Amino acid sequence: MKSIRFSVISFLFSLYIGLPVSGQTPQFDLDLEWPQVPMGDNWLTGGIGGMCIDSRDHVFLLNRQNVVEADLDGAKLAPPIIELDANGAVVKGWGDPELIGPRLHDCHVETDGSIWIVAAGTGYIQKYSNDGSELLMQIGETGRFDSSDGTREGEPLNSDSAQFFLPSAVDVNRNNGDIYVADGELPGGNARIAVLNKEGDFLRQWQLFRTASDREITPLPHCLRLSNDGLVYVCDRQADRIQVFDQQGNFIKNIFVSFTPLSPTEDRAGGNRGSAVVLAFSPDAEQRYMYVINQNSVMIDVLERESGRVVSRFGDGPGRYRGQFTLPHGIGVDSRGNVYVAEQEGRRIQKYSLID
Repeated sequence: MKSIRFSVISFLFSLYIGLPVSGQTPQFDLDLEWPQVPMGDNWLTGGIGGMCIDSRDHVFLLNRQNVVEADLDGAKLAPPIIELDANGAVVKGWGDPELIGPRLHDCHVETDGSIWIVAAGTGYIQKYSNDGSELLMQIGETGRFDSSDGTREGEPLNSDSAQFFLPSAVDVNRNNGDIYVADGELPGGNARIAVLNKEGDFLRQWQLFRTASDREITPLPHCLRLSNDGLVYVCDRQADRIQVFDQQGNFIKNIFVSFTPLSPTEDRAGGNRGSAVVLAFSPDAEQRYMYVINQNSVMIDVLERESGRVVSRFGDGPGRYRGQFTLPHGIGVDSRGNVYVAEQEGRRIQKYSLID
């Protein structure tokens, strides 16, 4: 009876948020009126390093501010954090780039509205009030890395400590407040998943899973997301796959995300961006689907979460026209199942509305 009741609830919830309830996979239309432009006070954004969405379906963009200086003659530099409402209008912008740190990469909004920010070029993560007016917590010291000499040039330690070395992603366990950090965005930094309690105290860590056949693949945990059923999904970027763990770090399985190049690769390097770069889950209780940024095909792959099977794709490949992507680097899903894709080199965000 309990399983039947859960199935009915899931069915009704899927109807409510607009997800398919049969074997049909989600389909999307590009929303040409989202976001509203010009953005803010004639703001100009640099690369959008990441994004996250809160319970109100407000979207937070991480603006790296790496603009073309000559363009500032016709615009104003947008702040590091930009909040958009569900209609795509700017709510506000905030952030001190010196305090937040370089190479903005990921964020996560907690149930109380506070927001975690990850700047990958640092040794720390930060938690701000929802409007950015107050720095609530910082885990890791500013100006220090978890390295042999504490500098960016030192050897990574992957130590049992609450200090990081090029962190890439953050998520929070809603049940107990534990903080999960993917630590190691680039080669030369750490290469681990670190878990801390809600006070920021170090609890445990683990490495990406390797066997004898793939131990030479550089471990770069580029994304991290916790599913509703308590699993930890990590983008193993260099291996073109997602690794799934339990919350103690026990390896469960690999989910491989493949691609086929459309042009010959004899005279060029191909397939080196990664097929599993960032991911987001569908908003139904069972999180039936995963949306994965495939930077090799430059499209969004839709995967069945349980089986790992790619069931569809959307986006029109590489380019700067509407519906195309230029180095997509952030992805999020709102409560209605709409998907948002942020572009690092494209310097914009696009919304794909779920077709009911």
